[in-house]
Amino acid sequence: MGRAEQHRNWVGGIDCRIASALLAVSLGLLAAAAQAETLSVLHTFSGGRDGATPYAGLTMDRAGNLYGTASAGGAGHGTVFKLAHGGSGWTFSPLYSFQGTFSQDGAVPLAALTLGPDGSLYGTTELGGADACTPQMGCGTVFNLKPPPTRPVSAFSSWDETVLYRFTPSYPYLDGVYPYGEVVFDAAGNIYGTDSEGGLGGGSHDCDPGGPCGPCDPYCGTVFQMTRSGNSWTESVIHNFTALATGAYPESGLVVDPAGNLYGTTSMGGDCGVGTVFEMTPPGSGWTLNTIGGFCAFNDGGTPYGTPLLDSSGNLYGGTLGVRPGYGTALPGSAFSLTASDGGWNFNLLYTFSPDGQGVAGSLSMDAAGNLYGTTIGGGMLGGACGATGCGTVFKLQPSEGGWTYSDLYKFTGGNDGSTPYSRVVFDPSGNLYGTTSAGGANGLGTVWELTP
Repeated sequence: MGRAEQHRNWVGGIDCRIASALLAVSLGLLAAAAQAETLSVLHTFSGGRDGATPYAGLTMDRAGNLYGTASAGGAGHGTVFKLAHGGSGWTFSPLYSFQGTFSQDGAVPLAALTLGPDGSLYGTTELGGADACTPQMGCGTVFNLKPPPTRPVSAFSSWDETVLYRFTPSYPYLDGVYPYGEVVFDAAGNIYGTDSEGGLGGGSHDCDPGGPCGPCDPYCGTVFQMTRSGNSWTESVIHNFTALATGAYPESGLVVDPAGNLYGTTSMGGDCGVGTVFEMTPPGSGWTLNTIGGFCAFNDGGTPYGTPLLDSSGNLYGGTLGVRPGYGTALPGSAFSLTASDGGWNFNLLYTFSPDGQGVAGSLSMDAAGNLYGTTIGGGMLGGACGATGCGTVFKLQPSEGGWTYSDLYKFTGGNDGSTPYSRVVFDPSGNLYGTTSAGGANGLGTVWELTP
């Protein structure tokens, strides 16, 4: 089991590799109880062709269509889906079902999809792609998905998947293993991403001496680049995380600025062992990694999972999960920013979530007015279906008189509306928000939701 699943299972009690029973696809539009905003369920996952247990947020194209991944369901190894808005409702279409280990197409997509320069979809799978990656089934893939060259017979016709890279299933996994985050393109069309484990590593083969696995932990993760030549792609590792002190186990995607610098997070490591924010500057003699932020004070949070948000002024924003299961520490989740100043970076704590929301696993989003939006995996409505930890929230942070004001936009109930959202949120031009829940819904396997003002 990968490190991210250990955290996810501890927090939500959800196994993202469940082999769900095949059920009919539910396309009904269900309205949940209105709070400050109105939440509508656009799709309830059944565990059949549509998938189950979506952890990733959604991606919106210029036409307003939504694309996403579900970590399970389909053929048992996860799916890619589309929601098209037309007329008075939404049409759900399963685009692809991952077949798992032996087909080598990938398994268990955990990350959001990226719209590439060619308009097609790019993503990663945590597993699959090769016959073995001891002790799991494959080390992960980077894939491309596009419509078939001829018009589909129906909305349920499968799209064409191409595996761009299969991470090598041989010890010591020098090219990295288990990519959790989404990929990003630079201006030249190169692809960048992270692997949560593997890489060159340190001499002890152990980036987390205090962890539950101790010295059996594989190396500390990588940042990789993929360059295209004709119809093929070449993968190269541009950074190996080699020690807990400088960051370990990157589980986020990356964001690129106009100068070609890359920014990301590690879920562990740094001065206090609970994660870092890093910058990678483009090569002169080679790529250089700088740790530009970390988490130490109790209310700073820890364990950042989401990809940093980069605003138009070059400031970075993010959230932290907070909890460190199995480590004897319980940290609150937080929202933070990093602002460039005199050649360095200033860390700013924007908000500490406990007890109103508990843990930010996804990326933050920003509207034109500079307000931040996101989800928490716990907190909100306590008791009932989700017990004392709560079912999660959708929140807004608004800049106000030098600080930030927190607002609950929606508290999930754990019923038909869903629970435990790991998702980021995306906006449409009308200001409606969209995301996913990893659990809850009519079948207990997650939902896609819309939140309207």
